[in-house]
Amino acid sequence: MNYSLHTPEEISQTLAARLKELRLQKRWKRQTLAERSGVTEASLKRFEQTGKVSMENFLKLVFALGRLDEMGALLQPAAARSIKELEQQEKKTPRRGSI
Repeated sequence: MNYSLHTPEEISQTLAARLKELRLQKRWKRQTLAERSGVTEASLKRFEQTGKVSMENFLKLVFALGRLDEMGALLQPAAARSIKELEQQEKKTPRRGSI
């Protein structure tokens, strides 16, 4: 899936559908995942139906499903495509934005 062609809402709904599929593959009821994750069943149901959930609850659900390691690949620096980009990546990242 090319995420740059979709809205945040569409991506959220896709992630919700994937999470639901993982839950059902384990043959877990919503109640089971809710109990194992510490997320209320109402929040889980809302996420599965609308894609809306807090980041904290999303991570709790992913953890309960044993997939938290996959989050480590998010927001990694882009691979350098040239020597100049590599040199820029090696420079210290500023603590604040300037624009």
